[in-house]
Amino acid sequence: MASVTQHQIQKFHKNGFLVLEQFFSSEECDSMRSQIQRIVAEMEVPPHCRTAFSTREEEQLQAQGSSDYFLTSGDKIRFFFEKGVLDEKGNFLVPKEKSISKIGHALHAHDPVFKQITHSPKVQELGRKLGLERPVVVQSMYIFKQPGIGGEVTPHQDATFLHTEPLGRIVGFWIALEDATQENGCLWFIPGSHTNGISRRMVRAASGASTCVEFVGSEPAYEDKQFIPLPIRKGGLILIHGEVVHKSELNSSESSRHAFTFHVMEAKGTTWSKENWLQPTPELPFPSLYT
Repeated sequence: MASVTQHQIQKFHKNGFLVLEQFFSSEECDSMRSQIQRIVAEMEVPPHCRTAFSTREEEQLQAQGSSDYFLTSGDKIRFFFEKGVLDEKGNFLVPKEKSISKIGHALHAHDPVFKQITHSPKVQELGRKLGLERPVVVQSMYIFKQPGIGGEVTPHQDATFLHTEPLGRIVGFWIALEDATQENGCLWFIPGSHTNGISRRMVRAASGASTCVEFVGSEPAYEDKQFIPLPIRKGGLILIHGEVVHKSELNSSESSRHAFTFHVMEAKGTTWSKENWLQPTPELPFPSLYT
């Protein structure tokens, strides 16, 4: 892989994203895919997915179980499923490896393969080219985008979920583990949309509230024509500014669109919001990107 140029870094600052084809080798992508296969093969379905939907009260308990499962996933490896893949007893209606939507949020800390990729020399070098002085890894996810059922991701800004003061301190690293095309749900971006701050925040709800998180503010209506698609080949990396508006469509194709993604925060002079759903824990403080 060729070294990233200053011209490319300027493009990132102008557009809010940067496509780097062939950043990772085919072998590196395959090692992540086979590792995730092993993780899924050993996966236990979480108990809150197994509760029968019946009374309101059980539904609330289930929702509470789901929210606790989500809220405490920041320092663990946990499993999140597509809609409609489990019956009310929690049995799979499709093979389990086809039912899973994503795995998060600490693969980078607990799994040797993903840890090595996250802290690989070329990622560290890219961090330095971006001028990051004290970058820390805040979360990671493996996203499956299953054929036919991989749901759309509506237009959003990552800083809605990962809020910092000041803004502009979050960068996403999105790695295509298979070719991402317009048919199987590649990412779409509004170029230059990272310069207007954020319109919406997801915050932890007050204890006792019916949901674990709530949204403050609202996402403006974007026009389809504002977005440009970024198809990318297997091994490509997309750098995503924390405030750039992006989305992906439903995967209506026959092929999956696996990706590994992680977010980095410049910790120097930055405050991580206490209201974010994700919080560092004593067991897992945000690790430094640089090793």
